[in-house]
Amino acid sequence: FIVSTPIGNLKDITLRAIETLKGVDLIAAEDTRHTRILTKEYGIDTPLTSYFEHNKFQKAEYTLAELKKGKDVALVTDAGTPGISDPGFHLIRLAQREAVPFTVVPGPSAAIAGLTLSGLPCHRFVFEGFLPVKPTARRKKLAALRAEEGTVIFYESPYRLVKTLRDIAEVLDDPFVVCAREITKKFEEVKKGPAGALSAYFGQ
Repeated sequence: FIVSTPIGNLKDITLRAIETLKGVDLIAAEDTRHTRILTKEYGIDTPLTSYFEHNKFQKAEYTLAELKKGKDVALVTDAGTPGISDPGFHLIRLAQREAVPFTVVPGPSAAIAGLTLSGLPCHRFVFEGFLPVKPTARRKKLAALRAEEGTVIFYESPYRLVKTLRDIAEVLDDPFVVCAREITKKFEEVKKGPAGALSAYFGQ
């Protein structure tokens, strides 16, 4: 089961997600400490196993073996939908290749939540995940998006946000940008304006 979990507010979990997490034999979690906050909140006592970027190959084989034994496993990420810009994608592809049946328990996604909050056109968009860390590669990627006519969605680390906004301003002629953070949480913030102005705002 590919189970979506809240991106911030724990009340955003679905009834089906709670039912699934209670009913499976094992939960494969990106960060077991983070997921325990959720399972404790909803009285879920299913065993957890870690599944994250640096152990995804080893743990994917272990998880696949458990599935082949007939066990039910739920895959969760720290927030949102597994497989989107996180290591869950590797396990999903492996299960597909090995003809192990899987299904999705849909729910929150930070990309879609951010898009709807932005007020930008939603009828056509492209999700690019995280931009490259290295400046040259990042600027090259941005340049390749010049002709894109739809809304473009990125994820970005708060530690790289200002540099990324500066690159967007320079490479894409200072377009209108929306930055959304802490979505669904107490200190949710949505800032809108030219990329250069937002880089100055967040760089204070």
